[in-house]
Amino acid sequence: MSKYKIIIVPDPVLKQQAQPVARVDDAIRQQMDNMLETMYDAPGIGLAANQVSLLNRVLVMDLSRRNRDDEDEGEQTPEQNIGPICMANPEIVWESEEISVMEEGCLSIPQQYAEVKRPAIVRVKYLDYDGKQAELEAEGLLSHCVQHEIDHLNGVLFVDYLSSLKRSMILRKVEKLKKQEVL
Repeated sequence: MSKYKIIIVPDPVLKQQAQPVARVDDAIRQQMDNMLETMYDAPGIGLAANQVSLLNRVLVMDLSRRNRDDEDEGEQTPEQNIGPICMANPEIVWESEEISVMEEGCLSIPQQYAEVKRPAIVRVKYLDYDGKQAELEAEGLLSHCVQHEIDHLNGVLFVDYLSSLKRSMILRKVEKLKKQEVL
């Protein structure tokens, strides 16, 4: 396996729409494996193909890695027991009217966080790692994560949900970190 370079805002690839994959073959599985390795190394809990300069509809997530060092061994939430999830051509087929607000961050917008409103529960259909049609109903952190990553595939960033003032402040902070060579 090998790691990809994570793209940082304002790179234009992050605003492009990814194209569907024809099928999940060995090359797509290798991409998924490499994306997982990249995400774990970052460290993060989700990564979309756009974030590594690939414009196909592939994303990976693993909530079991969240706060692993900070949590007591016996107190994991159910969503943290879900191991790696690999999706090709994910599509939200249903969303609840109920809204959830959660703080989000992004590997492509490092060290920046903001509260984002999203549907509380979503149902997603996709092709899994083996190329089989699958469906996932997600709530809580998993719901926010899968919506965040699908947004990436559509060229949408979490800061696009914020006021222009908040978005500008966050993007300026990232530029400042780049100039300081922190990123």
